[in-house]
Amino acid sequence: MAIASFMVPLGSPAPDFALPAADGGGTFALADVGDAAALLVVFLSNHCPYVRRIESALGAVTAEYAARGLVTVGIGSNDAERYPDDGPDHLVEQAKRAGFGFPYLVDATQETALAYRAACTPDFFLYDADRRLAYRGQFDAARPSNDVPCDGATLRAALDLVLAGRPVPEPHTPSLGCGVKWRPGNEPA
Repeated sequence: MAIASFMVPLGSPAPDFALPAADGGGTFALADVGDAAALLVVFLSNHCPYVRRIESALGAVTAEYAARGLVTVGIGSNDAERYPDDGPDHLVEQAKRAGFGFPYLVDATQETALAYRAACTPDFFLYDADRRLAYRGQFDAARPSNDVPCDGATLRAALDLVLAGRPVPEPHTPSLGCGVKWRPGNEPA
């Protein structure tokens, strides 16, 4: 069953995080974003068909916008004990397959997913230069069950506005995907 984003209030500050990279390449923290023009935090999964449908396009879009000042961070928060396809080694394989040029981090405690109010994979949180939430919603209208082109059109429109210092008008269409695979007892209230 598909789950939609919680649609966190716009203007919310980016929650702090410091997480290990899936590839063992150290830790990446919110402070490491520096003075980037925009920050995209994406909660991802290796096994989810919604993520699989867009992953290559996500790699291409984020690489394109990195040249314009976007920093992207992918976070895997699924319970890898119960869902081993979402363990660090498989996230590294996914990053290679999809062409992710951004840090792909592991949120084993799920504290970061809870702080961001992530609900599904993929779940997108776009922050402006002040690290205030400017957009939360879908990548585009492509789904595993349709033939809509996967080009990131919805996210691209939001990125263009945020990088121009302009607000992203509502309504934002929620992201839709597999629910975050919470460890027993970690489910959001």
